[in-house]
Amino acid sequence: MDLLIPYAAPYFAYVALCSVLHNKLPEEILYTMKLVIVPGLLIWAWKWYVPLTGPENKWISCLWGIVFGIIGLVVWCGLYAPFTNPGDGEPWSDLGFGLKLLTAGFVVPVFEELLMRGFVFRVALQWDLLRRQKTPKAFFAALDEASIFDVAPGQWTVYAIVISSIIFAAGHVVGEWPAAIAYGVLMALLWILRKDLISCIVAHGVTNIGLALYVYYFGHWELW
Repeated sequence: MDLLIPYAAPYFAYVALCSVLHNKLPEEILYTMKLVIVPGLLIWAWKWYVPLTGPENKWISCLWGIVFGIIGLVVWCGLYAPFTNPGDGEPWSDLGFGLKLLTAGFVVPVFEELLMRGFVFRVALQWDLLRRQKTPKAFFAALDEASIFDVAPGQWTVYAIVISSIIFAAGHVVGEWPAAIAYGVLMALLWILRKDLISCIVAHGVTNIGLALYVYYFGHWELW
């Protein structure tokens, strides 16, 4: 339970900035604030985070991340596009686009993967294992007694995949839910294959950067 704040603080700070200050400040100022506040929280909380690397070669994991990031981009666009209206959404200023690109490509993947695959996935996995062992109050035992650092690289259960993917989707607008659930499953699969978080972070970043460039050059601002 003590680790919940370090893992969740950057995520909820980002969400709070989006929710509270949206349409109240110029996007350029809002994203500048995100680029300062959220990385600051990540730096503060870094000592509590699980390792990003695992037993596999980290550079090979980054290559896997690039491949999965491209696959994730196709999956996201394919599942989200039916819930959008072509022509909706307005182009951003060049400065606003650049700031959002930096945030989406290099900040969001770090705090989302640390929270979803680094914390939520592991707590769900430990709850599932404790539940199978008939441990009383398995959920609270997973939060308060088990350690997420004890989860083996690549370890998984179906419940861990499903729960983490649903919670990941819950942080998105309703129209993005099918895409977000599928993307959560894809990232869980990458965790299982590469046994590390660095591959998931790279994949997430590639997807977000790819999406940004796609909407910028092809004008599909409704997707972003």
